[in-house]
Amino acid sequence: MKQVTQTLRTGVIEINDVPIPTLTDKFVLVRSSTSVISAGTEKTKIDMGKKNLLQKAKARPDLVKQVIGKVKTEGLKKTLQTVNSRLDSPSPLGYSCAGSVVAVGGLVEGIQPGDRVACGGADFANHADFVSIPKNLVVKIPENVTDEEAAFTTVGAIALQGVRLAGPLLGETFLVIGLGLLGQITVQLLKANGCTVIGSDLDADLVSRAQDYGAIGIPPSGDIVDICKSLTSGNGVDGVLVCAGTSSNAVTELCGVVTRDKGRVVVVGAVRMDIPREDYFKKEISVVISRSYGPGRYDPVYEENGHDYPYGYVRFTEQRNMETFLTLVSQGSLDIKGLITHRFPIDEAPSAYKLIEGDKTEPYLGILLQYQPQTYNFADSTRIDISPAPLPGDKVKLSFFGAGNYATASLLPPMQVGGQVSFSGLVTASGRSAQGVAKQFGFAFCAGSFTELLESDTDAIVVTTRHDTHGVAVRDALKASKHVYVEKPLALTVDELSDIHHAYAGNGKAHLMVGFNRRFAPATRTLLEHFTGVKSPLVVSIRINAGSIPANHWIQDPLVGGGRMIGEGCHFIDLASALVSSNIKTVYAVGSSKVEKSALLNDNLCLALTFENGSVANITYTADGSKAMAKEYIEVFGGGKSAQIHDFKEVVLFSGDNDAKRIKLGVQDKGQKSMITNWLECLRKGTPCVEYSCLMSTSLASVMAVESLSLGVPMDVDLAVLKTE
Repeated sequence: MKQVTQTLRTGVIEINDVPIPTLTDKFVLVRSSTSVISAGTEKTKIDMGKKNLLQKAKARPDLVKQVIGKVKTEGLKKTLQTVNSRLDSPSPLGYSCAGSVVAVGGLVEGIQPGDRVACGGADFANHADFVSIPKNLVVKIPENVTDEEAAFTTVGAIALQGVRLAGPLLGETFLVIGLGLLGQITVQLLKANGCTVIGSDLDADLVSRAQDYGAIGIPPSGDIVDICKSLTSGNGVDGVLVCAGTSSNAVTELCGVVTRDKGRVVVVGAVRMDIPREDYFKKEISVVISRSYGPGRYDPVYEENGHDYPYGYVRFTEQRNMETFLTLVSQGSLDIKGLITHRFPIDEAPSAYKLIEGDKTEPYLGILLQYQPQTYNFADSTRIDISPAPLPGDKVKLSFFGAGNYATASLLPPMQVGGQVSFSGLVTASGRSAQGVAKQFGFAFCAGSFTELLESDTDAIVVTTRHDTHGVAVRDALKASKHVYVEKPLALTVDELSDIHHAYAGNGKAHLMVGFNRRFAPATRTLLEHFTGVKSPLVVSIRINAGSIPANHWIQDPLVGGGRMIGEGCHFIDLASALVSSNIKTVYAVGSSKVEKSALLNDNLCLALTFENGSVANITYTADGSKAMAKEYIEVFGGGKSAQIHDFKEVVLFSGDNDAKRIKLGVQDKGQKSMITNWLECLRKGTPCVEYSCLMSTSLASVMAVESLSLGVPMDVDLAVLKTE
C-alpha cells in the first residue's frame, strides 16, 4: 500500500510502498478514502525536518539533553547509531481520515466490515491506503455526511475540546485568534452556542471566511484591543480561544489585555506562553491548555488498549467528541464543505505539501488527499520486495520481527558490520516503519504478516516486538525450524514457556537464544576469569537503581509488558546465573508495599536465589532511587576472592590481602555487540550460544518470582513443570 512519510534528517516528503498494517483484537482495519492535511501541525513537523542538525538541536534542547546523557553512559559511537537511525527512519504524516472498514478485531463492538468510519490518532490515522485504528479512535459516519466531511473529524474534535474547556454561555463574547482550520470550526461551534464571536488573523482571506460564518472580523491592520473593548462596553471579552501557531509571545500578552475580569483563555494552538503576571493576576484570568481531542488522549490504556471511561464520569471522551462533531455536521450546524479548498490524489501528495510549505502562493485551507479503491488481494499484497537479488550462501540469513529503537540502534548495526549476515525479511507491528528500516539495512523484503517470515528462506528470526508477542512468535518460529533470537523476556507466563518448551523439544533442528547481553559484557568476562579455579560456591549481590517508568508506559501494562520484574528483572537473574555458572534452583521474592502496585507490577523488590551448585544471589531492584546514582552495581564473593562491577564501566578485583586491582573499561559496555558476535558464530557452527536449560531456567525463575511475591513463599524452579506435549 502507499503511505506518505517524511525523513526527519532531510524533511523530504515521499510516497512509500509499505505493508498493510496488522489487525489485532482491539483494532479496526480501514481502507482510506480521504484524509486531511493539517496545515499547522504538519507544517511544524516538516519545518523541523528541513532544519539542519544545529537548528534541530536549538529547537529541541530537551532531546539534546537526552543525547548528551546517552553519550555519557553508552559512548559516542552507539549514541550516533541511535540518532542516525531515528533521523533516517521515515516518519508517517497525518492524523485525521475517513474510509470503509475492511476487517474488525475480535474485541471490537458495534463496528462491522463495510461500515463507513472516521478515524483519528497521530500514531494511527496517517495518510495511507490502509490504516489500523484502535476501537476508541473510530466512529461511524452518519448517512448524510460525506467521507470528505468526515475526514475532518479529528481536527473538529480538537476544536470542540477547546470550546468545551472555554465553557461558553449563551450571550457571551469570545475572541478567536488564528482562523485556519481549527479557528474556522471554532467560530462555528461558538456561534452554535449562541455566542458573539470576534475573529482575528494575519490573513485577510481567512478573516473574510470567518465573517461568512457569522464572526465579527478584525482585518490584519485592525486594532484588536479597541474592537474587543468597544463590543463589550469596555469590559473585555469573556474568553479567548487561541488557535494560532507562533513562537512570539505577543498573542499571550494580547489575551491578558482583551480578556475581562475572571475571564478565561484556552490555548488550542502552539504559541509561546510567557504569561505576563500583571494583567492575568489582577483579573484572575483562568488559562487552560487544551489537550488535543479530549479525555483519553495520550492515555495508552484508553487509546491502545480500548478501555473506555465511564459515561457518567467522563461525558465527552475523545471518541465521544468525534461522534459529537459528526452529529453537528449531520444536523447542519457545521459547514465543513466550505472549508475544502484543494483535493489531491495520494500520488500527488508532495504537491499538496508545497502549498503549506509556501512553494505555491495560492491561498489554501482544507487540503484533502484522496485514495483510489484497492482491488488487490490482501494475502498477495503484504510482501514488498526491497532487494530481490540472490543472497550469498556463506552468510547467515536473518529475518526480523519488529524494528523499534533497540533493534535499529543496538542489534541491526553490529549485525550489519563484517559482512557475516544477509537480511532477509522484515515485519513490524504497525507496518509504518518497515520499508524505511528495510531499505536502510538492506533487507530483501518487508511484509505485513509474521507468517511471511516463517515461510521465507531464512535461517533465523530475530524477535524484537513488545513482550506480549514473544511467546507465540518464538513457539511458531521453532515449529517452522527457524533458529530464534528473542529480546528479553522469553515469555510472560508459564503456559507460554510450556508452549515454547514443547516446540523446542519437538524440533531438534533449531536453536534458541534470548538477549541476555550482560553475561557477554567485558566486565562480566573479567570477573569470571578472576574466579577461575574457585571450587567453593559463590555469593552474589546485585543492586539495580532502575529509575521510574510512568504508570501508563506499555511495560507497566500487565498484558502487554508484563511488568518490570519479568520485563527487565530477568536480565539480572541471568547475570547471577552466569556469574555462578549454574542454573537456578529456587527463587524467593519480597517487595515493598505500595497501594498502587500489584505483585506483577511491583518494581521495588528483593530476590533471593539459590543455584544447583550451592551458590546464592541477592538481587535488589528499585525504581525509587536517585538518578544521580549509577544504575547497576554487582559484588561477588568466594574462595578468598571478591570483585565488583561498577555500572559496567569499571571492575575492581580483590585477592587475599592484596591491594584492589581497578580496571577502567572506558565507555559503558553491557555486552550487546559481543553477544551478537557470539550468537552468529554459534549459528555457523551449529552449537547453542547459551545452553537451552539455562535460558529456560532464567525465564521460568523470572515468572515464578512474581508468583513468589504473590504467595509470600519460595518457589522451586524446575523445568519439569513445563509441559512437553
